Amino acid sequence: MEDKYAKIFSRVKAATIDGIVIIVLMYSVTEVLNLFDEVPNYIRISVFACLFLIYEPILISFYGATVGHFFSDIMVKREGNEQRNVHFSKAIIRFICKFLLGWISLLTVSGNEKGKAIHDHVSGSVVLKYKAI
Repeated sequence: MEDKYAKIFSRVKAATIDGIVIIVLMYSVTEVLNLFDEVPNYIRISVFACLFLIYEPILISFYGATVGHFFSDIMVKREGNEQRNVHFSKAIIRFICKFLLGWISLLTVSGNEKGKAIHDHVSGSVVLKYKAI
């Protein structure tokens, strides 16, 4: 039987693509804000922070994947019910843990049979190959 859980390479590829997408989105937002006269810095900072903080949780909770996940053929699902997406609140917790632990969390993927990183354990999620769903 083919392994249905995503490998570390797919997850790193997805994270790299998502990083590029976030940079492009932030650049686009900068260009839009530059169309207006004198946008206060606190507005710019707030928009960038919101974009950075909600990009992954929103996409994972509504679609089960970010742009990077989509192009890497992987999806984030609930561990107990792999047909369902992770709740938004759990997706936020997952993102915060992933952000705070960084690569340390990702390096734990090979330590268990489901390929779960620390942030997956905390949020009750699992990352699956798209074709296995």
